Amino acid sequence: MSKKNKNLSEAAVQDENIQETKAKQPLNVCRYKKIFYIISIALIVISIVVSLCGRLNLAIQFKGGTEITYSYSGDIDVSQVEKVVKDSIGDRVVVTTGESMADSSKTVTLSFASKKGLTNSKQIKLTNALQSKLKDNNLEVYGSNDVSPSNGKEFFIKCLVAVIFSVIVMIIYIGFRFRKIGGISAGCMAVVALVHDMLMVFGCFVICGFDIDANFMAVLLTILGYSINATIIIYDRIRENKRIYGRKANVAELVNLSVTQTIGRSIHTNVTTIMAMAIVCIVCVIAGVSSILSFAFPLIIGMLAGVYSSNCIAPTLWVCWQEHKEKKLMAQAQATKKK
Repeated sequence: MSKKNKNLSEAAVQDENIQETKAKQPLNVCRYKKIFYIISIALIVISIVVSLCGRLNLAIQFKGGTEITYSYSGDIDVSQVEKVVKDSIGDRVVVTTGESMADSSKTVTLSFASKKGLTNSKQIKLTNALQSKLKDNNLEVYGSNDVSPSNGKEFFIKCLVAVIFSVIVMIIYIGFRFRKIGGISAGCMAVVALVHDMLMVFGCFVICGFDIDANFMAVLLTILGYSINATIIIYDRIRENKRIYGRKANVAELVNLSVTQTIGRSIHTNVTTIMAMAIVCIVCVIAGVSSILSFAFPLIIGMLAGVYSSNCIAPTLWVCWQEHKEKKLMAQAQATKKK
């Protein structure tokens, strides 16, 4: 077979594959991109409005406040401790149980997030109320100290620097690896999708009333890895399909095809972790362990947001950018012809 006939045969096969793909195409994410953007913007706006309405709960390490530790005997009911605090002084409290490293005694720590801290009169009133209501536990003050928010701010800044550095590295990496499909723009859209996922996690913390604490930062850093991995898989498929189909398919068709081919893998990659975290959430609700629940549930929301943004936000934004570039080049070409 001559080279010319071989090229014609390959072109015919490509045309046949494109027509077959169009006929079987189950997903058209580019067609509904405006709906995706409206949904995401609406959720982000709701989260911001709720946080501005006073639902943003900063943990003690970020806001500062007072920690009071009591030693006790027997078994203590955390929910009862929270009720006594609410009835006696009316302040919001986070109760954690533990064990002293010094003498192995059982301890219960009450954390009050407040810029001014807990006054001595309130501490005395609280201690008397706890000792009165929980007589069988023999509560005694083990220690009390005011917490400065500076350590939490320093931790937050370090995490923020790590995120910014990773974002820069990701843009450079994606820009180099996917340079044949406009790598820098692809990297920037992937970062937009990451910001979207982080805002979804923030919204989950705010709406559910979870404290913004170390769990918040841990969830963000975890989602960072999951989300970018799913986006890179789609970009890799776009690059391969562009190599196969060339100019036979436009940018939107390439994205629709690539998302369809990878969405199953993206879901399967995340479903195991989501199911495990769902079981953890159920156990936490039954046992009343809020400290783990504030990590597991936002992680589920973040992973679902990651699947959504990787398939519906990042690639469609990239299509918008590429179409904008093509229109700009066509306009410049027409202007040059007129001259």
